[in-house]
Amino acid sequence: MHDIRSIRDNPAAFDKGLLNRGMEPLSAQLIALDDRRKSAVSALQAALERRNALSKEIGQAKAKKDEARAQELMAEVARLKESVPQLEQEERDAEKELHDRLAAIPNTPKDGVPVGIDESGNVERHRFGNPKNLAAAKQHFEIGEDLGLMDFETAAKLSGSRFVVLKAGLARLERALGQFMIDLHTTEHGYTEVNPPLLVRDEAMFGTAQLPKFEDDQFWALPGSSLETLVASVLEGPVTREALEKAIREARYGLIPTAEVTLTNLVREQILAEEELPLRFTALTPSFRAEAGSAGRDTRGMIRQHQFVKCELVSITTPETSTDEHERMLVSAENVLKKLDLPFRTMTLCTGDMGFASAKTYDIEVWLPGQGMYREISSCSVCTDFQARRMNARYRPADGKGPRFVHTLNGSGLAVGRTLVAVLENYQNEDGSVTIPTALQPYMGGLSRLERQA
Repeated sequence: MHDIRSIRDNPAAFDKGLLNRGMEPLSAQLIALDDRRKSAVSALQAALERRNALSKEIGQAKAKKDEARAQELMAEVARLKESVPQLEQEERDAEKELHDRLAAIPNTPKDGVPVGIDESGNVERHRFGNPKNLAAAKQHFEIGEDLGLMDFETAAKLSGSRFVVLKAGLARLERALGQFMIDLHTTEHGYTEVNPPLLVRDEAMFGTAQLPKFEDDQFWALPGSSLETLVASVLEGPVTREALEKAIREARYGLIPTAEVTLTNLVREQILAEEELPLRFTALTPSFRAEAGSAGRDTRGMIRQHQFVKCELVSITTPETSTDEHERMLVSAENVLKKLDLPFRTMTLCTGDMGFASAKTYDIEVWLPGQGMYREISSCSVCTDFQARRMNARYRPADGKGPRFVHTLNGSGLAVGRTLVAVLENYQNEDGSVTIPTALQPYMGGLSRLERQA
């Protein structure tokens, strides 16, 4: 969320950030909306002050037994009383319009972020490992189906497309990966494990900027009692679309698209002490995404699923330390792939490829021999105070000055399903078996290979 005062103070910098994002300048429009809001506030305040002053004058007129003057003043009070609700509504409308416009504008990029229109403008930062040259490398879904441990057909019968059933050793391997990641981040990287809710209110989704822009990308759930109440209200009489949508929003829960939502919102509406920072949280949770904008992309396999497991990293810091914390988070995520000996490259995303809330993002892309290309397995982003303003998350500096907004960061450490894909493709053998990476074998009961079940 942007600060209109900051936009007023430096409109050129704000517009430049939007231009780098591929957007039109908006400072003039936003300042005009703020002027309208201020005018509405001033008009309402003037009316209320005038009404209070008239009340005193009425008392003075009555004390002087000037009934004519008192009646004249009372008539003006009555007119003001009638106008106040309209002025209050005008103020609310102006506040809402400005808020909604600001809420729909993405974060502006930090200095030094490459300027580009899409992923072609991303810049490689470094690489680890050498891609394996595998003769006739298979894709992960071919490997999993040949092993008899990956079943998309049954999953489709149960839930539709973009779901999978994993069995036996492959199910255990996915669980082992998640456990390995959460153990690594808590024991070596200094993150605190959290087991958060998977269902959240709209306020939490708004705080991390899933709402309002990405509403169609989320899965939503309604309790049965709420659904019955909504149906009953429709059946009882005419209900406007606006009223029905409002009732649904108030009753629904969102399934988290990533634990970023819950972990970041742990500090919403709080004022922390600077001494508490940084806070570093991690969680291993199921995640749910509607993938509304990905029709026709990665329709086979586990790359893009509606339900997947993800190990999330979130940091809450001061503005002065967030840049260093971003680098630290990146190293933590990369370390997972290094310990699994999976080749990867790290990219600095350009302005046209960054997420909505991000001010700077690093993508880690793992090598997939079956596809013959690098694919994203983690995004690590610093969001500056963009999310903090939406959550009203602040800290009190050690010098005793007034509260400031925290900076928030988030990253995948890693996407478990995509890491499973990378293990299958990079550790596949010519006989169809899959070697278990050494780091995972303790989590697999010492099992060193996955082989087709008889």
